[in-house]
Amino acid sequence: MSPTTSTILISSLATGTIITMTSYHWLLAWIGLEINTLAIIPMISTRHHPRSTEAATKYFLTQAAASAMILFSSTTNAWYTGTWDITQMSTTPSHILLTTALAMKLGLAPVHFWLPEVLQGSTMTTALVITTWQKLAPMSLIFMTVNNLSPTMLMTIGLFSSMIGGWGGLNQTQTRKIMAYSSIAHLGWMSTVTSIMTNILVVNLLIYLIMTTTMFYSLTLSKSKTIQNMSTSWTISPMLTTTMMLTLLSLGGLPPLTGFAPKWLILEELTMQNLILLATMMAMSSLLSLFFYLRLTYTTTLTLSPNTTQTKHKWRFKPMKPMLPLTIFTPMTIIMLPMMPTIIY
Repeated sequence: MSPTTSTILISSLATGTIITMTSYHWLLAWIGLEINTLAIIPMISTRHHPRSTEAATKYFLTQAAASAMILFSSTTNAWYTGTWDITQMSTTPSHILLTTALAMKLGLAPVHFWLPEVLQGSTMTTALVITTWQKLAPMSLIFMTVNNLSPTMLMTIGLFSSMIGGWGGLNQTQTRKIMAYSSIAHLGWMSTVTSIMTNILVVNLLIYLIMTTTMFYSLTLSKSKTIQNMSTSWTISPMLTTTMMLTLLSLGGLPPLTGFAPKWLILEELTMQNLILLATMMAMSSLLSLFFYLRLTYTTTLTLSPNTTQTKHKWRFKPMKPMLPLTIFTPMTIIMLPMMPTIIY
């Protein structure tokens, strides 16, 4: 892709998200989402390959359907109430339609099927953009309309997503599909706590973005597209392999790593609201996710002896990508737990 094209696409992505996040009128929010969708489709289909074309088509159809549903819900709401204000989504049919549309935009269960397929058909960098930047605009709409959305529906979607995110990832060998199911599970946790405490939602989203960026950057640097690739990544850089292992454990939510904080806060909040059964089921579903993170950790660091093996798969090429983002994000992924009280309050 030429520098001019990539500049136009990236600036359109940023513009679309910012328009949606700063708008109070439904039509402006919808325009922002459309700009966002149309900017990322060429990025998905840059590789002239049937799989990337298929991924772009699936992404376009899903996002177009979700955008149409958002437009339909806002029109219905305007019809009943006479206002296009985002914060005044007060009619029941409208907010049910909106919740379904935003779940489809984010890739929450049961409308999650497009996400693993689209990630598998795109490059690592595009997959990183889809799982991080593309979540900001729908999340900001949820944040603005949370007072009018149904808590029961959000919690049910969250529970389904965390369970399906765990189950779906168990049988995968492709790292992009594993990261897709990981994304579904994390967004499920966010959906569960949305209607209870938005502070925790924002913190969880921030930590999710940091951890996912670190993981995708590590996978890009080590050129790991499958679990088998990851098992030979020690020969590229032992340090990168070690930090990748810690990032995976942080994604799984093990203490004392950063990823433990959002799970801890959400479970504590659910318990305080007397939602004991939901908290128990969420904790059980996180064990499913933890299983495939541990399996990845095991194949990455524990199946080879810690020496430079003469493997034919990997060579010690100098990395072409800048290492500075990884240097910034890795410590935040691993050792930010003690800073949590400062961030939340």
